[in-house]
Amino acid sequence: MNKMIAIRPSVGRKRGLQIGQEHGIRMGRCQFVLDSMIPAPLPLREARVLFIIQGFDAIDQGIVDGLRQTVREAYTATAVDMLRLAAELGPNLVLVMNGLHVFPADHTDHVDQVRQMGIRTAIWFADDPYFTDHTASLAPHYDYVFTHELSCVAFYREIGCGQVHYLPLAVNTAVFKPMHVSPEYRSDICFIGNGFPNRITLFNELTPYLVNKKVLIAGALWEQLDGYSLLKKGIKLHWIPIEESVKYYNGAKIVINVHRLTYHETYNKNSRNIPGYSINPRTYEIAGCGTLQLTDYRHDLDQYYTPGQDIETFLNTAELIQKMKHYLRHEEDRMRIAIRGLRRTRNEHTFAHRLVKLMDIVFA
Repeated sequence: MNKMIAIRPSVGRKRGLQIGQEHGIRMGRCQFVLDSMIPAPLPLREARVLFIIQGFDAIDQGIVDGLRQTVREAYTATAVDMLRLAAELGPNLVLVMNGLHVFPADHTDHVDQVRQMGIRTAIWFADDPYFTDHTASLAPHYDYVFTHELSCVAFYREIGCGQVHYLPLAVNTAVFKPMHVSPEYRSDICFIGNGFPNRITLFNELTPYLVNKKVLIAGALWEQLDGYSLLKKGIKLHWIPIEESVKYYNGAKIVINVHRLTYHETYNKNSRNIPGYSINPRTYEIAGCGTLQLTDYRHDLDQYYTPGQDIETFLNTAELIQKMKHYLRHEEDRMRIAIRGLRRTRNEHTFAHRLVKLMDIVFA
């Protein structure tokens, strides 16, 4: 007589099934958001725009896609070709992204020549206030200055810029989106970014709590952690490509967002110590992946997200640990906020939304 032998799944296998189920449920709810949304129609402006990229691929491409939705003709080029293409195309606007790091030394001379052709020029700063020592010499050459940083509006006006406008950044929804990921991208807690001093201080304080969690920390400088050896298995000491970052965001239960210090003699070029009031692009990007975000607070956050509803915030290490404990134990609370963040990001915070506002100002 044959006997049936019941084989109980191992603890590890049970845990794996549970994690897989959680990720499957999350993806199902994210997909419902994407499938059920009916985007409001955006106005199409009769304009020809030449867009000069910075080299931040996710942002550049997000703006390119946004321009295709909001203006009749859009062209893309690098700074070295700006003057030639402005003369050839005769655009209504030359829009420059950031103007830093990879731009040629004679860029401002080229901007002046474009303006002499009667073509409007605009720059959109994405690194404020961290490089204002450099942007101070760039901004006065443009007809319109847009900055994602609230605190810099007054600064640019004080140095003589006539048209200065606050315009927050946004998310490239073609890149930062919900997706299925394999187990190697999954974590309890994730942070991607360089280990600047304020971040090192925070994670030194977090280390005792993180030791027994599945953690992913990626970026340069993290070997400076006091407890580096304790967290080493979850640390990647190198830059993570954007497409990989998206996978890690999707695989995490919680993603921490910590803004960098606004003044540091080594890492920043902000000798005036202009404060940072505005949220970084990572805020929109994490939310766009449908993952719960715990972020430190910035002054303009409440204009774009509602803490406790579609994002979570913390003011100190103790509050961050308390909230991580709660959301790791309460899956439904975690998922509800993440899904609301995804919906709001898609509804309000794409580059097309921002470009409508930019064009309304430039062509008023």
